[in-house]
Amino acid sequence: MYQTIPDKDRQRLRALAGKQLEYAADAKNADILKKWQALAEGRRETPTVRLLFSNFRDEVIYSRLECESEPARAIETKLLDTMVGRELFDDDTPISPTYDLSRTVRFRLFGVQPKLTRSATGKGFHIEPVIDDLEAQLDELRGGSFEVDEEDTDLRIRQAADIFGDILPPRLVLPSLTGAITNPLVHLMGMENYYVSMYDCPDALHEVMDMATSLYEKYYDYLEAHGLLLPTHAISPVAQESFAFNSELPSDRAVRTTDVWGFLESQETTAVAPKTFGEFVFPYQDRLVRRFGLLSYGCCERVDAIWPDYLSKWKNLRKLSVSPFNNEAEVGEYLRGSNVVYYSKPRAEYVTEPGPMDEDALRRYFKGVFESASGCLLEVAQREVGTIFGDFERGRRYVELTRECIDEYWKP
Repeated sequence: MYQTIPDKDRQRLRALAGKQLEYAADAKNADILKKWQALAEGRRETPTVRLLFSNFRDEVIYSRLECESEPARAIETKLLDTMVGRELFDDDTPISPTYDLSRTVRFRLFGVQPKLTRSATGKGFHIEPVIDDLEAQLDELRGGSFEVDEEDTDLRIRQAADIFGDILPPRLVLPSLTGAITNPLVHLMGMENYYVSMYDCPDALHEVMDMATSLYEKYYDYLEAHGLLLPTHAISPVAQESFAFNSELPSDRAVRTTDVWGFLESQETTAVAPKTFGEFVFPYQDRLVRRFGLLSYGCCERVDAIWPDYLSKWKNLRKLSVSPFNNEAEVGEYLRGSNVVYYSKPRAEYVTEPGPMDEDALRRYFKGVFESASGCLLEVAQREVGTIFGDFERGRRYVELTRECIDEYWKP
């Protein structure tokens, strides 16, 4: 049984649920949904623009919590989270008339846990390697596992339904399937050990990559066999804080993993030669890509160098992360006229530097970004923002400036 929530907290949650429903039903949301649908159908009309707040949630979420009980604060956080883009920044975050939850899943890729020391302030952390000698400690990595907790999932659904189901009905959604390997491996080894292993013990590294890939494949098989897949369509989450709008996957069913979105990245290998990526990462990612219906790829890594020989081979790729570390004009050439979304993640310092925003400098920067992305399906998501100094108007103005620059410099 879920924990009882005080009446005062229940009223706060019901009020927020009502506000979300209002946002979902208004004309502005309808216009936003049209933008996303245009992207989904391959029409180069009005790019979407969002300011993502995952790195400064303390300013936009935690500072506005009013509930007192912990269960209520968890739900309040999720409701506020859904509405930040719309409520505070007036960006193109679509709002659903449902309270969306995903299944409780516990996934452990390897048999050991990382040891990370996090900074008291900021987002940094230090990796204390628990795997110093990959070849000698290979067996310690065995034993990865996964668990789908249906009881906890059902509990969370029933709790939300009890509090505000008459206003905002709970909806179970499936986030895009993931298959990250290099990130959790580096958290266990450290970057230096990981890079050296490519030279010192390549066979052991291949065995680890195969081990991890096989566990993901086993998990995908489990989801299929137990009927746990759900359509990944419209306002459904795709990793890297995007959405599953598309016109290719079924919207009413998901029987095989090829019916849903997947997401992959390998930012840890951004410094290796393309051929090294092709040897140690691509073959394993390729196995997973074959299990997805559509693919979103990339985080902060360079994708320009590995596009010609590797990423371009995936015919189900529909969203490509383009961080500032790329030759953006070159990526634009690769994607221009294609059905792959240029998922632009601009430089963050223009909004995070202290003092007034340098709007002229920002305009000059955006000129290069949006001219590079001209002719491409364009989605703009300002990630990696550590602070807006608690100034919501600063965030709103940033979104406004971004739109102005798209209108001036981006050509369909």
